[in-house]
Amino acid sequence: MITILFIAFGLAMDALAVSITSGITIKDLRTSNALTIALFFGSFQAFMPVMGWLAGLGAREFITGIDHWIAFGLLSLIGGKMIFESTRIGSKEKEIDPLNIYVLLILAIATSIDALAVGLSLSFLKMAIVIPAIIIGTVTFSLSFIGVFVGNISGHFFENNIEIIGGLILIGIGIKILIEHAVMV
Repeated sequence: MITILFIAFGLAMDALAVSITSGITIKDLRTSNALTIALFFGSFQAFMPVMGWLAGLGAREFITGIDHWIAFGLLSLIGGKMIFESTRIGSKEKEIDPLNIYVLLILAIATSIDALAVGLSLSFLKMAIVIPAIIIGTVTFSLSFIGVFVGNISGHFFENNIEIIGGLILIGIGIKILIEHAVMV
């Protein structure tokens, strides 16, 4: 359960960074704005691992010997991508309306692609998906909701550092999976 919580927090960092950025751009912030953003991000973060897990069911029997390496690779790739992209946040377009339904859909999908890969990894590790998906969605919803207000209040101070922390958490979990598999063998 602790590992799932760490995964949830790691995955939520993309959504949190975007939520903070959204909070920065919204001039007259209302609670309903934060709820809308959090609902989109939390829902997609809960849905995507299920989709990845279902996709992994069909491929699981073909790769059971290397599943731990795939999980490590995916988590490390995602974590590395998050760290790399954290250096590019300042160059993102700031004139986009984060409350536009199409923008929200694109942002929610973009920030939840990592959760799809995690769902695939959980499938390879033969873990159930319902509880992790609920936890991932709930953590993302909560952090996104708070992130909108943090962004509105504090500006750009946190956004780059949060994605770096999230990336490091995901890489650490990948290493943990490799170590656990080595101990089991």
